[in-house]
Amino acid sequence: MTIAEEFSSWAKSLSTKDISDKSRKTLEFLFKDICGVIVSARNENYVQSLVKTYKGTGSLISLGHGKDFDMFSAAIIAGTAAHGEDFDDTFEGNPMHVGASMIPAMLSAAQKFNLSGDQILKGMIVGSELICRLALVAPTAMHKQCFHPTAVCGTFGVAVGLSSVLDMSEKQISSALGVAGSFTSGIIEYLAEGSWTKRVHPGWSANSGMNAALMAKSDFYGPRTVFEGEHGFFKAFALREIERDYSHLTDKLGSRWETENLAFKPYACGTMAQPFVDCAVKLKEKVKDPKKIKSILAKVGEGTVHRLWEPSKEKKNPSTPYSAKFSVPYCVAVGFLRGDAGLSEFNEQSIKDKEILELANKVQYEIDPNDEYPKNYTGTLICETDDGVFEEHQPCFRGGRKQPVTKEDIEKKYQANLKFSKISDKEIKNLNSFVDTIFQKPDFTKIIIQ
Repeated sequence: MTIAEEFSSWAKSLSTKDISDKSRKTLEFLFKDICGVIVSARNENYVQSLVKTYKGTGSLISLGHGKDFDMFSAAIIAGTAAHGEDFDDTFEGNPMHVGASMIPAMLSAAQKFNLSGDQILKGMIVGSELICRLALVAPTAMHKQCFHPTAVCGTFGVAVGLSSVLDMSEKQISSALGVAGSFTSGIIEYLAEGSWTKRVHPGWSANSGMNAALMAKSDFYGPRTVFEGEHGFFKAFALREIERDYSHLTDKLGSRWETENLAFKPYACGTMAQPFVDCAVKLKEKVKDPKKIKSILAKVGEGTVHRLWEPSKEKKNPSTPYSAKFSVPYCVAVGFLRGDAGLSEFNEQSIKDKEILELANKVQYEIDPNDEYPKNYTGTLICETDDGVFEEHQPCFRGGRKQPVTKEDIEKKYQANLKFSKISDKEIKNLNSFVDTIFQKPDFTKIIIQ
């Protein structure tokens, strides 16, 4: 039995009553968090460009917009909004954004196929488990092969998650995974200048995964060895020099839930930048006058340098707000000067703020051979000032398994995102009701937002 066949067998037979309590709670957090993020980005130019592209293609709702879209376009728009501000969930061990692909896909498919709350829950847990487990097979290898892990793994999660609730056979589910291997894509060249392509990756994964599932449902045949084959996914999308451990994909399915390890971001920026923002916010309490700062040294893991520190000129003077989200020098500067790195810290005005840029250009990095990346995301800043040297350390990802979020944390972030979106009080009330009952009795009439 191949990996795809074994996973498909588990997905087919899974009952929602067998989902761990912690996984269910995590998915409840995830659904609320992602819906808030989607709505917060509804007016952003990159989302509006997609609304313009796809408006009028059907009669389904894309969260944050009207009832004018087909199943695929609704998911592309919502998936892009979910990931567009990099404020969505992540996965420790190898950064992966589960909710931005899975939730838009399930929102679209649930309307198209009239899925129950129980089916939405099952589809989400099945897809989430596969995406998280794919992240563990060869950590950092996809990034180093120049692919965005969320983009290339999200397609598989959506394909198997949707297939598991569409009354498909194990053979058809396995074929859906095989087809997904040929449909998945997403390179990381956006890093060069902060262009928009990374933003659309989860939406495109949702689209591709749904197509794979529907083709397989009609008995289109995909390769059973899509993961481990000689020409399979990990040979094509992951640097070959990094060892693979395929056991992560099927080991203890149903008893070990990787979904429980999803992490929730406190800041609207890249995953590995988050601990450094925490350090900068804490430094702000010790260093009252930023003009006295001579330099700030960050101790970093080698695997983060090519995405968050280089090219140095771009990282210290980001050309776009999106580029700034993947610049630790910029994120440290806004964390120190504003005490936050939220949605308002990444706009055209902020990236031109002379005080922020002046401080960003004082931030340097040094590779720490003892850094735990990618197993653990930490941050260390050493700030040299006219008054002495101050150091701060964040030992883990705040919002992750070592320092998890609370229900109150999720609610606060969610409500802040709804406020940022400028939707009406009535629309907020309806969305709250929808989010709180999604796994019991979904009512999609409550998510129409004009």
